[in-house]
Amino acid sequence: MFIRNESFYSFRRRYPVITILVAIHLVLFISMNFLPFGNWIRAMGIGYNLAVANGEYWRLLTPIFMHIGAGHVIFNSFSLVIFGPALERMLGKFKFIVIYLLTGIIANIATYYLGGLTYPPHLGASGAIFGLLGMYVYLVINRKDLIDRANSQLVMTIILIGLVMTFVNPNINILAHLFGLIAGAALAPLFLIGAKPFHAEQRVLVDTTEPIFDPNRWQRKRRINKRFKQAFWIGFGVLVISGLLSRFL
Repeated sequence: MFIRNESFYSFRRRYPVITILVAIHLVLFISMNFLPFGNWIRAMGIGYNLAVANGEYWRLLTPIFMHIGAGHVIFNSFSLVIFGPALERMLGKFKFIVIYLLTGIIANIATYYLGGLTYPPHLGASGAIFGLLGMYVYLVINRKDLIDRANSQLVMTIILIGLVMTFVNPNINILAHLFGLIAGAALAPLFLIGAKPFHAEQRVLVDTTEPIFDPNRWQRKRRINKRFKQAFWIGFGVLVISGLLSRFL
């Protein structure tokens, strides 16, 4: 569920919404940091509670796509690539983009009402990504038909690490993380209606000839490779979340 074996070509065909979101992250990051009008984009799109109070309501949405610093955009984008595909397949493209944007907006609304007008400017996709993690919390607790035990343990471990680091690291929008997570879990029952389990595609080798060697040899080799890939991506996922939360929101 959280292991990516696809090529870039197959990934963008199977997960077009995630591909587009990551592309928007990168385009805006490049624009904000390397193009002449970048400062204007940042000034007009960053989350700023005082500006929202003055009627600039688009700032509840635009910060979801904006990042400052290469580490910030890379970690958020990789987090989306790791945790998003299973939900995009289970929910479908339309419901996935709606839940992603809706949880991000709810996270920014919570920041506005609970943070107050003096709350510092904020930006980043973390609130929406925690919204996806909130959906996984609901899956683990109430929809075990959609997620297996191994993936349940993995995602809950990552969520716990993420929550701990939310409170440990400075420059983190705690409100956005918490309310993104809560929003994802609260909205999950509605969006998961009709959802089907996500199953990673596995190649099946068929040989109609008489085997002249141990047929289990390659099965064992594939199992070893699979375990290695799982260990690698589990470790990578933990590092991604750790790095994500060590940056700005």
